[in-house]
Amino acid sequence: QVQLTESGGGLVQAGASLRLSCAASGRTFTDYSRDVMGWYRQPPGQERQFVAAISGSGTTIRYAPSVKARFTISRDNGRNSVYLQMINLQPEDTAVYFCVKGRRSDSVIITTPDTIETWGEGTQVTVSL
Repeated sequence: QVQLTESGGGLVQAGASLRLSCAASGRTFTDYSRDVMGWYRQPPGQERQFVAAISGSGTTIRYAPSVKARFTISRDNGRNSVYLQMINLQPEDTAVYFCVKGRRSDSVIITTPDTIETWGEGTQVTVSL
């Protein structure tokens, strides 16, 4: 069974950058290379919301409109890892960020929680003014 472990969160000032990492264990290279992976976030007092998704090959990517110009998702299948580079962070980006695996390998449309098969435990990102 796949397990997802996030790292890289922290407390930063507005305008700063962070890079989140997620390592997937329990998957072979072949299987992981087919998995649709992504990131969600949960701001304080709000529901979990989609951030970004990437296909197994890395050729198809989807972003939430609110982050499209500032966040970049990428993956390294040789390391069973997916990353989220975030620049120009703002206080509204404050949230717990979750690494996720989609239920299906043929769609990067994982914009609702029912499309997610596996969740990581999350990493806190706090952006201060």
